[in-house]
Amino acid sequence: MTALAFVLRVLAEAWATTVESAPYLLFGFLVAGLLHGLLSAEAVVRHLGKGRISSVVKAALFGIPLPLCSCGVLPAAVNLRRKGASRGAVLSFLVSTPETGVDSIALSWALLGPVMTVFRPLAAFATAVVAGVLENFSSGKEIAEEPTPACGCAQSPPMAVPITRRVREGLRYAFGDLLGDLAPWLGLGLLVAGLITAAVPEGFVERNLGGGWLSYLVMLTVGVPLYICATASTPVAAALLAKGLSPGAALVFLLAGPATNATSITALTGMLGGRTTVRYLLAIATVSVSMGALLDALWTEGGFGTVASVAAASDFFPRGVGTICAVLLLALFVRPFQRFGRPAPQSCSGAA
Repeated sequence: MTALAFVLRVLAEAWATTVESAPYLLFGFLVAGLLHGLLSAEAVVRHLGKGRISSVVKAALFGIPLPLCSCGVLPAAVNLRRKGASRGAVLSFLVSTPETGVDSIALSWALLGPVMTVFRPLAAFATAVVAGVLENFSSGKEIAEEPTPACGCAQSPPMAVPITRRVREGLRYAFGDLLGDLAPWLGLGLLVAGLITAAVPEGFVERNLGGGWLSYLVMLTVGVPLYICATASTPVAAALLAKGLSPGAALVFLLAGPATNATSITALTGMLGGRTTVRYLLAIATVSVSMGALLDALWTEGGFGTVASVAAASDFFPRGVGTICAVLLLALFVRPFQRFGRPAPQSCSGAA
């Protein structure tokens, strides 16, 4: 195969994945915008108490659907801390928010099937709760209040604003700031998925990495330092699944990749300290691998077929609808890609 033919095949595979996922992505961004407009950050803070367990559970539940971009996760967590949330609640929020969201859940349905779509947020919730409870029961004296870092992310409109305006502001955020933050990484994820599909021989992943503890540890090692958001990690995981990676190993990648990266680890160390960061990483590693092993066991007992499950939702929409949505999605991507690589006036660290 010539180099040109190979590149064209990669692009063709990436386009096919985009067509399958575009309707669900647009729906996910729509719901994210509504959540952003109708649910203020102040409401989240107000409902988080200081209980060792209840605050952690609430923080994990709030974090799962929230449409916070990578820039917004750490400032939002600092805001929770300043308002009196426990250290464990802050840690729980930092874990569950980037690991999943309405956009990545919708995309999971398109590319990973119903089983993974349900199991992924459940695993994110479990990881967040374990991390938060471990922190609340292990940490000593509370640290001093930290200043909120500057951030150029759009904030939720106040509740006093009329609902129609809040909806408009939310949709502007979803298809502006949020999409702009995710577009470069999602585009890269789609290209990587196309590259895996085109370049990796059939049976190679299954023979050398398929499933088991080695595959979990490899995915964990790859995911922890990697900067990849929950949405962008989904097509990569789908491509690895199609090549023979076990669902459990793919889940480890989907949990560890978005929740951790070198930048967020550094920022977390500065915000809550080194010991908290160690507990945070330990909880993510332990629970991710455990949930991966559990998923593989359930998968085997349930007799699910990986490829069949991955393609379960691909025929829900007629292909013409998928193509139209894919073209619309790419059109919305144009402006963020034009900005990508330019220095921003303000920046924050985190993972989406």
